[in-house]
Amino acid sequence: MAAGEGVKKIVLLSCGSFNPITNMHLRMFELARDALHRTGLFSVIEGIISPVNDDYGKVTTKKLAPGHHRLSMAELATKTSDWVHVDDWEVKQSNWRQTLNVLNHTEETTQKKYSASDSNDVPHVKLLCGGDLLESFAVPGLWKEEHMAAIVRDYGLVVITRHGSDPEKFIYESDLLTSYKSNILIVKEWIYNDISSTKVRRALRRDESIKYVVSDPVIEYIGKHGLFKVIS
Repeated sequence: MAAGEGVKKIVLLSCGSFNPITNMHLRMFELARDALHRTGLFSVIEGIISPVNDDYGKVTTKKLAPGHHRLSMAELATKTSDWVHVDDWEVKQSNWRQTLNVLNHTEETTQKKYSASDSNDVPHVKLLCGGDLLESFAVPGLWKEEHMAAIVRDYGLVVITRHGSDPEKFIYESDLLTSYKSNILIVKEWIYNDISSTKVRRALRRDESIKYVVSDPVIEYIGKHGLFKVIS
């Protein structure tokens, strides 16, 4: 979809562990782009995957494969895409950066990248996420209130629903999210898919196949480096 007059250009940013990256992570970008284009208001010109810094594991006690491996797998997985790519800024920082910090960085680099061609048509960054991330806003102490407000107010969310999640109900029950409901696009995944990195790691620990769930180059990389045999 070409950007016409009055159509806003969008860059989609997905933050996460990608431990490892799955086909569903990439599918989310395609679903989000289709949904935004259907509104007639937006033109998605770029998708960015930002693997989390290793320090995130220390903060949350989550076991992560080393960042350079997660980065390499994400780069392999996106080789077939002509619009989704990987940003290594977050994973290469000296410590963990919160999602709002990554959004701010992405917005800044996007402005620098595109302002040279047309200062009046600089793309806007939106956070692409699953319904589970949206619902994590309710977990006490996990998010700073001011960060949540800034994310939905200044950037906006594109939320891909998953089986069992009800983002509309969650938004209704949150005064903060209701205040910025117009800046949240909920996208229904009608082709049921319950792929998750957790299930991929479980399958690998059990020596079960993950073919067609994870791209072949990523499967080969995992095997070559012996990843996820003990990560739960």
